[in-house]
Amino acid sequence: MTGRTEWPGDGPDSSRAEKEPSPQDPAERARAICLRLLTGTPRTRKQLADALRKREIPDDVAEEILSRFEDVGLIDDAAFAGAWVESRHHGRGLARRALARELRTKGVEPALIQEAVDQLDSEQEETTARELVDRKLRATRGLDRDKRLRRLAGMLARKGYPEGMALRVVRQALEAEGESTDGLDESF
Repeated sequence: MTGRTEWPGDGPDSSRAEKEPSPQDPAERARAICLRLLTGTPRTRKQLADALRKREIPDDVAEEILSRFEDVGLIDDAAFAGAWVESRHHGRGLARRALARELRTKGVEPALIQEAVDQLDSEQEETTARELVDRKLRATRGLDRDKRLRRLAGMLARKGYPEGMALRVVRQALEAEGESTDGLDESF
């Protein structure tokens, strides 16, 4: 004996024991997994369910834990979707269509997706499209008009903007720069 009183959990394996609950209790493991995943970033119920399934937590135990987490507000797909739309629209300039696609891949229910993307109106979306085009416009100077149109409209299309809006915004930006848009195709 070293003369030092050892307390339970003081041994060299104590940190590992705190991180991973005993494999005998799937509910404790599920709780720990969910808490660890929610620590870094908000997640949807489906993302957590997938993580629990991957770690072989029984479905009934996973359902119980996920329902409890929803009841206490640790999982809120509606709040997640709203924050996602706000963040990705302002940060990346994504349009409603692209945001809805991303939320679907995260397992958010269609009604919640619709509610979240309805936060953005057409005017907001068009303003963001104009800002994106203005930022990219300088990099296309020196290229011929058709190539500029394709690049700028293509950039907006990849971000989920409707074709009509993308073409209108790009044409207006090119015209404001003094570029003639006569004879441009109606589609890219």
